[in-house]
Amino acid sequence: MGYLSYFLSTKSFLVYFHPTFCPGNQYFEYLCNMKKIFVIDWWVTALFVIMAVSGFGMHISGTRCPHEIWHNWAIVHTLSSIAFLIAGAFHIQTHWAWYKGWFKNGIGNKSRVTAILSIIFVVISITGILLLAVIDGANSGLGLWHYRFGIAMTIIGLGHFIKRFPILKKSLIRK
Repeated sequence: MGYLSYFLSTKSFLVYFHPTFCPGNQYFEYLCNMKKIFVIDWWVTALFVIMAVSGFGMHISGTRCPHEIWHNWAIVHTLSSIAFLIAGAFHIQTHWAWYKGWFKNGIGNKSRVTAILSIIFVVISITGILLLAVIDGANSGLGLWHYRFGIAMTIIGLGHFIKRFPILKKSLIRK
């Protein structure tokens, strides 16, 4: 297990990201005992919302607002997307058995929506990295495709979340 995986699975992760947590705090103890998979799923959900909202904000402000406003949206979108990419990697790691079955046995009874969402995630990640590292992203053809795939990912991701929300909601109920 790498250092980052270890860090995410320990109480120091929660203390680092939420300074009001402290040992002995009932809420802190509850979160520390929550299964790692649910903690990661909630992080992915929060980052997905920030990433989607900032992506749409960036697109809308690019046509109607001063450049500074677009730039602020771009910074939020870039940072939240990088965090989402990292959290998404942990999310895929925690659900690796699903992917392993998909690669070994084909899609079969597996969720086609999840498979499509996974493919779109890869496409968006690649286009986002290219837009950051290689191509001047603003007003580029690749940027427009990234936006279109972002709309698809938002719609399909929302469906993915809604289907799984009852399970996630149960993770918040204290036992």
